[in-house]
Amino acid sequence: MIALPTSDKKKENEGEEESQIGFLTETKEESSVSKTQLEEKLEALLSSVEGVGKVQVILMTGEEEDDGGFYHSGEQKVTGVLIAAQGADDGVISQNIVQAVMALFQVEAHKIKIMKMK
Repeated sequence: MIALPTSDKKKENEGEEESQIGFLTETKEESSVSKTQLEEKLEALLSSVEGVGKVQVILMTGEEEDDGGFYHSGEQKVTGVLIAAQGADDGVISQNIVQAVMALFQVEAHKIKIMKMK
């Protein structure tokens, strides 16, 4: 007859799983916070440009590693941008916004959408 202490190992394994889950949760929260900070920085920058007016920004991020854009979003790359701006009905303003986003995030123009804000 052999006695194996299985309950202790289960408790140790459960503790390891909890710490790993906690680590993953922290990582997701940190990337979420970073993304929000990027959106806020872009909103502040664009709203300070003449003719743009109020701005709202949504950045989509992907799993690819960022390849050296001006702002980094942790280990994720900005893959798409949606911007609502009051001055978006002016073609020159919209084009300036697209060019600024392309320069900052290394995103192609077809992945940037500018919409008129009411």
